[in-house]
Amino acid sequence: MMTFVLGGGCFWCLDALYQKTRGVTDVISGYTGGHTPDPDYDAVCTGTTGHAEVVAVTFDESIIPAEVILDMFFVSHDPTTLNRQGYDVGTQYRSSMFYQDTEQKELFERSVERNQESWSAPIVTEVSRLPRFHLAEEWHNNFYAKHPEQGYCQVIINPKLAKARKYYAQWLIE
Repeated sequence: MMTFVLGGGCFWCLDALYQKTRGVTDVISGYTGGHTPDPDYDAVCTGTTGHAEVVAVTFDESIIPAEVILDMFFVSHDPTTLNRQGYDVGTQYRSSMFYQDTEQKELFERSVERNQESWSAPIVTEVSRLPRFHLAEEWHNNFYAKHPEQGYCQVIINPKLAKARKYYAQWLIE
């Protein structure tokens, strides 16, 4: 098993995608990359804690390659916008990848290079060492599955899932 900590805007979007991905065994929403010792959602939303909304994605490499998990990440958000994903603006929504060791750092850097050819603007995804991972409040986990009728899910998450399905249907569970 391998775990990647990834931020692509609101963690609900990545959670929704990876919850539907073959070989993924766990997706946990959280916060990392900031300077506040014990962040919570309200504090992170102010944009003053330095933390990014992220998910820790644990997957079985014998079922899904690490490169596919990372390529799905780059399809599911716009990695060329600094501190913004659609209407979500602030450092907490930055595109980010937090590595746990040198192997992950190299894997992340190669994925940025590989995916750059799909974007006309430069990818600005932060690649940093993983500091402490803070669990988000439980209600953030599996948000899309619990609230598919919610407006954010309908307007923001559904189009992202449709885009991922276009490129990665063979890896998604319906």
